[in-house]
Amino acid sequence: MTRFTALLLPLLLCTATAQATELTASVDRSRLNSGETVELTLETDDVTQFGKPDLTALEPLFEVRGTRQVNQLNTLNGDNRATTRWIITLLPKENGSVVIPPLQLGEAQSQPITVQVIESDTRESQNSLDPVFIEASLDQSSVYVQAQAILTLRIYHSVSLYDDSSLTPLHIADARIEQLGDTRTYEKDLNGVRHGVIEMRYAIYPQHSGLLTIAPQTFSATLVDTQPSQDANAQGPKPGKLMRVSSAQIPLTVKPKPLTYPVDAPWLPARSLSLSESWNPEPEHTQVGDSLTRSLTLKVEGLASSQLPALPATEVAGLRRYPDQPVLSNQSSERGLIGSREEREALVPNRSGAIDLPTVDVVWWNTFEDHLEHSSLPARTLQVANNPSLQIDTPAGTLQPSSVDNDVLWWWKLSTLILACTTLLGFGLWWRARWQPAIHRAAQTGPSPRTLMDDIKRASQANDPQATRQALDAWARQQPETLADMAARFVPLSDALDGLNGALYSETGQHWQGEDLWRAIRTIPPAERVQDPVGDSGLPPLYPK
Repeated sequence: MTRFTALLLPLLLCTATAQATELTASVDRSRLNSGETVELTLETDDVTQFGKPDLTALEPLFEVRGTRQVNQLNTLNGDNRATTRWIITLLPKENGSVVIPPLQLGEAQSQPITVQVIESDTRESQNSLDPVFIEASLDQSSVYVQAQAILTLRIYHSVSLYDDSSLTPLHIADARIEQLGDTRTYEKDLNGVRHGVIEMRYAIYPQHSGLLTIAPQTFSATLVDTQPSQDANAQGPKPGKLMRVSSAQIPLTVKPKPLTYPVDAPWLPARSLSLSESWNPEPEHTQVGDSLTRSLTLKVEGLASSQLPALPATEVAGLRRYPDQPVLSNQSSERGLIGSREEREALVPNRSGAIDLPTVDVVWWNTFEDHLEHSSLPARTLQVANNPSLQIDTPAGTLQPSSVDNDVLWWWKLSTLILACTTLLGFGLWWRARWQPAIHRAAQTGPSPRTLMDDIKRASQANDPQATRQALDAWARQQPETLADMAARFVPLSDALDGLNGALYSETGQHWQGEDLWRAIRTIPPAERVQDPVGDSGLPPLYPK
């Protein structure tokens, strides 16, 4: 039986490996014009696969222009991972939605991919017969101020070029410019001639209304000389001809902000906008003192993340708020830039009961449908329960006379009587002790005030909020007044304690600096500081009274 198990285990491992084999398919773009090529990439990490994928299923809808194979070996954390890629250049034969069918490699099969092939204008430009020419186009002729317009530059060349090509940098006065993705390269047939295409896309955000002019862009490159050399003894390639081509000048009409847009709202012209929130942990079972992290995410299509305004803060009675730095990110798509802004804040309830959070509303202008819109998160109520581990003092004056019954009065009378008896007993012992001979006082068993101050100094200078809070509580217990009373009469201490609490209840604790707290402790007015009865030396007075 043991031998059978030993033989069966390798077979099971091989079967599991074969089942885990995948053939992943992807394309460099999902929208293209008719006559343009698209690159299909097939990738697998199964090193036991040999041969090439079966491309027979592509023949009805695509013309295979070329195939190349790339082998890579990556090392991550000491593990070697080998991958094989096949990059296939395809020319669609039809317009519209064209599906790249699943392809087979051994037992693995890729997933289908849909690309959109847009029918291009049959009229060819005057420059289409030139070996190198450049085209510039805008996705729209007019936009609102600070809204997005997409500029596309395409460089066509029917001859080979050296690697010394260059394009003048895009500079537009009174406009922000963001490049959309990396430079694309593909092929396109023009008048039956195969052209290589270099495509660059830019998002342009005009900052002022009026007429904006996009200056011509100049492309320069050296053509490869494919003619045979007249000198048979010439060594190396013959230098080619330097070509310079320029695009046409393009006007763009920039419209001002609509009069119907609210004056007090930030101007947000976008194609689409979404607003979402998330909680960590979920606030269903919240107690006093718990820390809740609320994340608000604003995602806008057609604007950069730097253009997005701050979201309304959660300023609600009963919640202490500790905001974090916003997280900004940009993503390129076929329709331009998608900017997102995420704002996180730690919310700590300081009372029990129902706490109402208001509606979060964002006003924006829909540039696709040309009208005003509102995106909002509905109001919600947090149900906060009492925390048994925390002792919450009841504010004075909250008890009404009607709520005090006879049983409570009886307990108050009994406690008052006990307090009076203990006071008389203590006074008698004190009177008796006055006539006793003086004796040396016992050594202090707990830490001295100087030791406690040293603990606060070490913890605060180490920027450790947890250790600082423990040392601060130990020191405060030896003071004649509470820490809250000291903070109420000394503003620097109150500000420093707010910073310490923010570090304890938010995700920015590792960046807390304790120098302000230590400075506030040292500078408490002398009249209010605890006086050490034994002095700094820890010795009793020489002549006790």
